[in-house]
Amino acid sequence: IVIYIGCGERGNEMTEVLAELPQLDDPRTGERLMQRTVLVANTSNMPVAAREASIYMGITMAEYFRDMGYDVALLADSTSRWGEALREISGRLEEMPGEEGYPAYLGTRLANTYERAGRVTTLGDPAREGSVTVVGAISPPGGDFSEPMTQASLRVTGVFWGLDTGLARRRHFPAIDWRTSYSLYELRAWFENEVAADWPSLTAEAKALLQEEEALLEIVQMVGADTLPASQRGLLAIARRLREDFLQQSAFDPVDAFCPLSKTHAMLESILAFGRALQEALERGESLEEWLENPQWDELSQMKQMPA
Repeated sequence: IVIYIGCGERGNEMTEVLAELPQLDDPRTGERLMQRTVLVANTSNMPVAAREASIYMGITMAEYFRDMGYDVALLADSTSRWGEALREISGRLEEMPGEEGYPAYLGTRLANTYERAGRVTTLGDPAREGSVTVVGAISPPGGDFSEPMTQASLRVTGVFWGLDTGLARRRHFPAIDWRTSYSLYELRAWFENEVAADWPSLTAEAKALLQEEEALLEIVQMVGADTLPASQRGLLAIARRLREDFLQQSAFDPVDAFCPLSKTHAMLESILAFGRALQEALERGESLEEWLENPQWDELSQMKQMPA
């Protein structure tokens, strides 16, 4: 079950969702996606009290379906508007304001909401297990992550996906910034058992490669890529392949939109193995241009289009 809460959204955006969502098909079942979706529409021109209540209403419905044994994904867009509603109501009640006018209990209210997520074994007969996963979208003014709503959310959540406008402008989707995003959940053992034993080492190698690329790009912007040694130009080529052909996905491509973990591991392993072989060849004095003309180099960019 998917529950979408449009909290304080513009009316035309909610209208588009209501018009387009019923036309989408569920890729897993082939049925209409709307058959397992609940929409809570609360536009910006509705009363402030309704904006505050929309989040509570959505999470209560999620718990109802959870108790029936369903796995529920709740999307709250956006919790920043919810925080603004709390601030406005608190001001009208003449309560003592906190940072930037938000009520002092902002963190408590937010924690109480997020802590209603989780997997439970419900009471009753027959025995059943359900879950609620809460995904909250935050819209900080000017992209300022130090504002109270963002900081309060980071303190109580276990996963953070930071969206980057620079990636979006470069048409890099999903525009998730791998430098700021993180997870506090320890999943190393799960990936080693369910995917591959070398998964943690591969992801660590990929992150280190992207960090090295970021440092080199600052030099490239000043003096150009031609001044770099072949080893560093090879690193930039591998990192670009990693960004464009591994991290990017097309939601409109039936093959690329959904990628099983086995294929994800194979893609990452192939790109990094080619990169290691390239660096070893460059140390032996081989030409970078000849390696980049290798047919296997082009095959790396075509892996995302190959069915799993």
